[in-house]
Amino acid sequence: MESKDYLKDISEIKNLMNKSSRFISLSGLSGILAGIYALIGAAVAYWLVVEYSKGTLILDGKVFKLVMLDLFLVAALSVITGILLTTHKAKKHGAKIWDATSRRLVINFLIPLVVGGLYILIILNQQKYGQTGALMLIFYGLALINASKYSIGDIRYLGFIQLFLGLICAWFPGYGFWLWVLGFGVMHIIYGSWMHFKYDVKK
Repeated sequence: MESKDYLKDISEIKNLMNKSSRFISLSGLSGILAGIYALIGAAVAYWLVVEYSKGTLILDGKVFKLVMLDLFLVAALSVITGILLTTHKAKKHGAKIWDATSRRLVINFLIPLVVGGLYILIILNQQKYGQTGALMLIFYGLALINASKYSIGDIRYLGFIQLFLGLICAWFPGYGFWLWVLGFGVMHIIYGSWMHFKYDVKK
């Protein structure tokens, strides 16, 4: 009995340490919805480019600005949805939504993402469009891997997938749009579903 109690105590201590060092209230459902937003946004962007600019984008053109607005709305909806669902999950389990651990998570996630976003804006201003999709995937993948140290470790695998797709996209820039759809749309839905059934449904 003493041996079993000892092992139980070790397990509880380990769980408490894990909870104190990692933010584990991320919602799998938010990943699914982010993927759906990305697919809808990609469909709108595709329609705009094909319908109004004959398959080409011009930096100062109206269509380009609409596509950028489309991408911004996709990102904003994904972030807002993620915050709302993660907050709901944290409250449901009596966990803090904003503490030292969640701050480290956000900071480590934003560093590669913000740097990547600024770099992409710089090259777009230079009218270099070819590697945009690849850079989005690569910097997003780096952000996920960097943040995984302070959250559910499984998200690093999604980060590795995004990096892999980004490198393929860099090698075959002509397929950038479809690889972006695969990375931000399809993979988010698949991975979000897996995370939802692994962590959310059971708890």
